Amino acid sequence: MAQEHLHISDVNSMQAFSVNDMLITLNMEGAREFTKISYPIRYGQYHEIKTSEFIYQFNLNGEIKHIQGRTRDWPHPAEWLKRTISNDWIYYSVGSYNDVYDRIGEYYFPCLQYEKSPFFKQNPFDFKVIQKALTGWGEVIDRLRSYLKNTLPEPLRMFIAQTIAKDGKALVKRAEELQMLNGERITILPPDTRHVDYEVIPVIIAEGCRYHCGFCRFKTDHPFSQLSRSEILDRMKRIRSFFGSDLPNYNSLFLGQHDALRADHDLLTFSAHKAYDIFEFSRSHMKEARLFLFGSVDSLLEAEDSLFNALNRLPFLTFINIGLESGDPKTMDALKKPIRVSDVKRTFFRMLEINRRYEQIEVTANFVLGKDLSENHYRSILDLARKGLDRYFSKGAIYFSPLNDAASKPELLRRFNEFKRLNRLPTFIYLIQRL
Repeated sequence: MAQEHLHISDVNSMQAFSVNDMLITLNMEGAREFTKISYPIRYGQYHEIKTSEFIYQFNLNGEIKHIQGRTRDWPHPAEWLKRTISNDWIYYSVGSYNDVYDRIGEYYFPCLQYEKSPFFKQNPFDFKVIQKALTGWGEVIDRLRSYLKNTLPEPLRMFIAQTIAKDGKALVKRAEELQMLNGERITILPPDTRHVDYEVIPVIIAEGCRYHCGFCRFKTDHPFSQLSRSEILDRMKRIRSFFGSDLPNYNSLFLGQHDALRADHDLLTFSAHKAYDIFEFSRSHMKEARLFLFGSVDSLLEAEDSLFNALNRLPFLTFINIGLESGDPKTMDALKKPIRVSDVKRTFFRMLEINRRYEQIEVTANFVLGKDLSENHYRSILDLARKGLDRYFSKGAIYFSPLNDAASKPELLRRFNEFKRLNRLPTFIYLIQRL
């Protein structure tokens, strides 16, 4: 292949390289704070390759991160694809901006490749242009590989070498490596991770589940057990190495798996402090570090004020998500969730108390939606989230999670809109995402 002419221009800390119809820009600067906004935005630092058809963006490890179309056959000019660190592709749809925001609290609806959305008749991954985008970046890798035969500026050479080493097969292995580092796959993230676009560093500090509810698709059959301090520290150090050069683009932590709040409270706060230091969140490109974890009814009721005092002093804004599911005893029996309705009610009001008392902590709750659930189930939720409150509270979201037997879209949305209108807490649909 003949050596191609390169046009090089410097723009502040960025370097732009033009190679025929391909424009390669290194070290681009995105936003430093996660925000709710109705147009496409990128966060942290990244590299970009722009062709006549697509924009390909890469993280600081040279791994493909975002793809956006530039031609008329792209579904919408403000929509894009994102690849997660576990190698899942997600399509971000604008839908109808107002409807999407009302339903999930964000301006873009993440359409998952591995789970059908009840809100879209068509799967965007069936579109030919989306399929072309997903295969096209492999062709870009092939082109970059051929450029190494030429004399290149060192920054461009380093980027190309790094990127071609992260082809499709390498990314599959990377996803498998992350799963091995944590001992198991992160089957579900807390719904509050939407606040950071699900961009979290996952560290499992406790395994298994307390209840093993009959309706749950995600929790494991293992009995609850927690890791030792040394195991957690070793795991964090290896995960830090996994993220490598892209570590500064993260400022949020998920301490898992399904009930980290049940772990010894000294272990929980120890893990949070060590993660903040090991992952260097104070030096992140992104501002305001966040901590996410799941809890259970019993783990929240058993937690003393001393724990929340300690969590409130952490250098994080902490989100704790609790599965309440229902306030109706027959529904709880049908769900095979072994907790008393009286404890659900106590947990709900404990959640409100914590949210009032602690500025740096927000506890949120999950309830279920399904076509076969009784009116008593829905009435029990309104008894808590409307009759139990004397005014609207902006803190302490309620998330509704559709069951496997979820109603059709019109019925699902009718139920949700009713709750949204009547509840005195922020109300959204739980979008199930894994990592």
